[in-house]
Formats: sequence, structure tokens, C-alpha cells
Amino acid sequence: MRTAVVIGTGLIGTSAALALSARGMTVHLRDADPDAARTAASLGAGTTEPPTGQVDLAIIAVPPALVGRVLAEVQAEGLARAYTDVASVKDGPRQDVLALGCDTTSYVGSHPMAGAERSGPLAARPDLFEGRTWVLTPLPDTSTDTLNTALELVALCGAVPVLMDAAAHDRAVALVSHTPQVVASLIAARLEHAAENAVRLAGPGIRDTTRIAGSNPAMWVEILSANAGAVADTLDDLAADLTTAVAGLRALQAADEDKRGEGAVTVEDVLRRGNAGRARIPGKHGAPPTRYEELAVLIGDQPGELARLFADAGSAGVNIEDVAIEHSTGQQAGLVKISVAPTTIPTLSAALRERGWHLR
Repeated sequence: MRTAVVIGTGLIGTSAALALSARGMTVHLRDADPDAARTAASLGAGTTEPPTGQVDLAIIAVPPALVGRVLAEVQAEGLARAYTDVASVKDGPRQDVLALGCDTTSYVGSHPMAGAERSGPLAARPDLFEGRTWVLTPLPDTSTDTLNTALELVALCGAVPVLMDAAAHDRAVALVSHTPQVVASLIAARLEHAAENAVRLAGPGIRDTTRIAGSNPAMWVEILSANAGAVADTLDDLAADLTTAVAGLRALQAADEDKRGEGAVTVEDVLRRGNAGRARIPGKHGAPPTRYEELAVLIGDQPGELARLFADAGSAGVNIEDVAIEHSTGQQAGLVKISVAPTTIPTLSAALRERGWHLR
């Protein structure tokens, strides 16, 4: 594969274009908003000039409701030898593609499981998909050449391909992506009219839980509209669990000791189920979950301090697997919690103390 057209220069489309351009491919950019395409081109994602002939792959990066219509248009144009879309739901676009009579031998649906709170070409980056799952949902008559071209796209973007049925994909993303977005927004909404002195107590826990609530509402209305039934089903199940948890918490306030005991069992069961579910989330690069240990380091709020900490850990031969930062209220300092393999804790602790870091 040497040439591609990216139709839709938002976060995902521009990120794919950046990744392909970085690999030496010729990438042509299209967008209903010419300014967005020009912005993507200025970032090095490709050119806004149209191709002079048929390209190897057309990547349709438009909202789910538009996938079928855009595919029909570009196939009628003879734009590419193979076509894929990168919409975050797959069954609705699949039905539209079939209803519009598109050529399904040259088309395969896809969904890279990556994103960010910000949208648009300025939020794009070429490494967005590295190490991330990229789902492919071929139809029964999708040709081998088309599927291989899509697999090449996934490889060039550094992602990991997974083949799924479109409807199964939508149920899965309802659980692991779309419902968490709604729940994060609901939790964050509790803060909108909260007392200022309560909000000031917010720490890393609430920040982590509500991080994705900063996403673009208009974009998420489009996504949720395309997968509303599956998300509603998952929220129904969650609502039942919430009712159980509320009953358990009310029981903890009861005067009767037996009822308090029942409440404690109920609440503990909710928390244990949460432990079990979280333990199933894949670890680094999709591998089985790995247990890491945290080392807390006091750090000043000056430019270059975090980079110096990472460099000192690297000099000690220790790979940092994850990092979290807690900012001290009213102080120009913070606590950096770095997650590393348990066996490296003694080595890292000694090395950082030797270099003048204060550990907690």
C-alpha cells in the first residue's frame, strides 16, 4: 500500500494520516470543512490536492450516520481499490452500506480503540494507535485483498488487529467505552452546582473518574445515537446494581445490628465484584494484567523536574509503567506516583535517594 485518501480530518482521520505519512505513504486529505483539511495538511498529515488516479485505500473518518452515504459516493467515483471506515459503532453503518447497495467486496468496517478528550485535527498525533486494539468487521463477501489492505493499515499505524462481528463489537464498546462516558458525565454533573468548598477537596480519584467527561458533547451525541440500544441495556444493568448498592448503604445506617451486617455484606460484594472486573482489564500491549507497585516521589513545580525524575529512573535501568501526579493544594509541589515492577523498587528507591529525591 502506497497511497491513501482520508475523508474527514478530525482526531482519528488526521492521526491515521499522520501515521501513514510518517511511513512514507502519499496521503490525500478531504473534509467537508476545507479549513480542517488545510490544518491537517499543515501538520504534515498529507496534501489537500486530489489524487491523479485510483488510490490503494480510502479511509472514511466521518460520523457513523454518514458512513454509508459517503462510501456510496466515493465508490461511484472509483476513488480507491479498498475502503474502510473508522466509526466507533459498526452495525448501523453496516446496515446503511447494505441498504445503499454499496460494493461490499471492497469494503471492511473498522474501529481503532483509541481517542482523546479533545477533538479536531489539532488534537491528532501519529502515535495515537500504537499498541491499541483496532477492530475489523468484515462482511461475508469482503475480499481477501480488501481485508489484507485493512490489516496493512492497522500494522502501519502500530495497532493490534482484532476481527469481530459488527453487532458483537457494538455490544462490547457499549460496555467498555460508551457507558463509561455516560457514567463519567453523570458523576461530573454532580459537581456543577456543588459548594465551592466541596469541589476544592477534589483529588486524583475524582479527576481519574471524570477525565473523559471533558469530551465533546456533540460528538458523543452522534456516537451514542448510533449505539443507543446497547448503551441503554448496559445502563439498565448498572441501575440495578446501583439500587442494590443504595439499599446496602441505607442498611448500614440501621439501628438493628443484623441489618447493618447485611448492609456490610451487600456493599462488600459490590466492591469485590469491582475488584474482579478491574482485574480482567488487559495490561500493557493487550497482555494479561500485570501487578505493579507504586513509589511516591515529592517533586517541585518547576520546569524540567518531571523529565529529570524520568531520566534518573532510566539511568537506574528501571522502566516506568505508569505515572500519576497529585498536586498539593496551595503549595508549589506535588507527589508523583510512579508504577514499576515490584522487583525494581529497592533499586529505584536507592537510586532516587542518591540523586536527592525525597520519597514518601
